[in-house]
Amino acid sequence: MNDVTRLEKEAMQMLKETSRTFYIPIKILKPKLRKTVGSAYLCMRAIDEIEDHEQLDPEAKQYLLRSTGELLKGKFSSVAYGEIIKPYENELPEVTKRLGDWIAFCPEGIVDKVLESTSIMANGMADWVEKNWQIRTKEDLDDYTYYVAGLVGVMLSDIWKWYDNTETVPELAIGYGRGLQAVNVLRNQEEDLDRGVRFFPNNWSREDMFQYAEANLAKADEYMKSIKTKNIILFCRIPLALAYRTLHALKSGNEKMSRQEVEMTVNEILNNDE
Repeated sequence: MNDVTRLEKEAMQMLKETSRTFYIPIKILKPKLRKTVGSAYLCMRAIDEIEDHEQLDPEAKQYLLRSTGELLKGKFSSVAYGEIIKPYENELPEVTKRLGDWIAFCPEGIVDKVLESTSIMANGMADWVEKNWQIRTKEDLDDYTYYVAGLVGVMLSDIWKWYDNTETVPELAIGYGRGLQAVNVLRNQEEDLDRGVRFFPNNWSREDMFQYAEANLAKADEYMKSIKTKNIILFCRIPLALAYRTLHALKSGNEKMSRQEVEMTVNEILNNDE
């Protein structure tokens, strides 16, 4: 097995271990897109794991995020990155430590766009760590969800444009990411409160957050209409369907969808595509 094939296999295994939402849709992409989206997702996941880390203190998170964000702006160096993370190597997960591998795996024509979005994400997350995730207004929520999820939509749109000149509207791409994140906020509300974090603006009820999620998922529906490539539509449809069904489950008083319901949803989409 050559290095590229081995890295691709390891990347798909890492995706399986780190993503409930995106592993299946990435797996069904055609080879060139699978490689690109897989690499891009893992780059962002590497950053996300720093922000979400339960043992790292806020100063360490800010240092790691800002230093990595700066490094991603230039020509990325695995050696320089190794120096940045060295003091925290024992705490960081493999997906974060191997950021250089995921970048090396990304096709040359799109890697700069992936690094740009990941750099913006890292610096935006660092700002929110510094603010201790204190979300007071809808504008705060929009800002936070842009950095942690809207940028995923932006990056995917850059990839579609590079792949086959698919044109999408940036605002709708951001809405796609925001909608998925808002559903996560609703699903993880109790868990977040247990660790002292509340992503709801002041005076917002759960119903307000449901409306926020639905408004952004409606933008995601509009986003889908601008895409004509069947393989990309299929990729986008799966996380969106899971988000809608999770929202329905939460409204019905269930904590989340069962594994069986997730599998049924995915199979329905795949079977309807045949």
